Amino acid sequence: MQRKVFVTDAQMRNSLAIIRSLGKKGLFVTAGEETRFATGFFSKYCSNIVVYPSPRYKKEEFVLYMLNLFRKDNYQVFFPITDYTILPIIEHRDKFSKYTTIALPPNEIFFNAYDKGITIKKAIKIGVPCPKTYFIEGEDYYKLKSFSKELSYPIVLKPRMGFGRRGVRICNSPIELLKYYKILLSQYGKLLIQEFIPLEYEFGVYTLFNFSSEPCALSVQRRIRSYPINGGPSTFRETFKNELTERAVEMAFKLLKHLKWVGVAMVEFRVDARDGTPKLMEINPRFWGSLQLSILAGIDFPYLLYKLFTEGNIEKVLDYKVGVKCRWLFPGDFLWLLTSPNKLKNLKEFVKFRTNYDIFTLTDIGPTLGLTLATARYLFDRKMWSFIIRR
Repeated sequence: MQRKVFVTDAQMRNSLAIIRSLGKKGLFVTAGEETRFATGFFSKYCSNIVVYPSPRYKKEEFVLYMLNLFRKDNYQVFFPITDYTILPIIEHRDKFSKYTTIALPPNEIFFNAYDKGITIKKAIKIGVPCPKTYFIEGEDYYKLKSFSKELSYPIVLKPRMGFGRRGVRICNSPIELLKYYKILLSQYGKLLIQEFIPLEYEFGVYTLFNFSSEPCALSVQRRIRSYPINGGPSTFRETFKNELTERAVEMAFKLLKHLKWVGVAMVEFRVDARDGTPKLMEINPRFWGSLQLSILAGIDFPYLLYKLFTEGNIEKVLDYKVGVKCRWLFPGDFLWLLTSPNKLKNLKEFVKFRTNYDIFTLTDIGPTLGLTLATARYLFDRKMWSFIIRR
């Protein structure tokens, strides 16, 4: 039987990393996206392409289309990548599971990590350091108004469910807190109110857990640059290791085991400049944008996840290369430069092009062309630019 897999969201750089990883291993990779001009479609490791209805704007049509696709063809493993494809798929998990294996943990376990409120409560319970967090349910505006005067500012507002730090707002006064709480509540639903952690530096623990909730793969990355510059996806990062990362790895493993985790996850920490302690920010319960760096550091997470879900277990790979760097040049690092406060100084760093890239590589040049065509395709698309450019 031919080893066939399906990867969604082919425009995303983590999807491209998965397509390349699995294609290099000889798998027949079908990639899907809502537009023909998707970066991953142009990879030489992409065996087949599918243009499906928009999972963001036509969710029901997307689900029906994908179900019909999986009825007709035999895919061993299904890799939904972003929230827009993951959430409708797991909502109809019982239907999709008749035809394929979804490379995600059981729904209840997934949402324990996806909902930042649940994650923080469980972290507090087992003693994992995290920002002081306040839970205000719903539109209890009068309670919040009174409560807001007792807080120390700045204060961070963030959606309990979301990705890429969208909707995160730093508030510097009770007036700002009340204003943005109403706005964000209407846009994102339930919110968290947290103390602001002064930044020394940030890093993520990237891992894969087996069906016994034991860690089988590991890499650690620190952010060198990010967009937005005050907190967002990394545009340039490197693998590293020190005493603080070793402590954070222990905490991440402890928390994920407590959650009975299965599959890939990124546990994000911010080192508190006041006391040097790594504080838990959140868990990303899916493949991360900087996936290519983990692969370059010797940890092939996509193929390991494929083997886990097809063979039932994998050998542990917990040692990774340190000092490997990788860059998300466009639009990530360009936006970092354009929004950075000291552009002339940062320009010297920006023009250092000798490194690894999330998309560009001479061994698979097609996606660079694909990114160019996708940029032209979305040049006048306001919805796309509002998605990319964040404030």
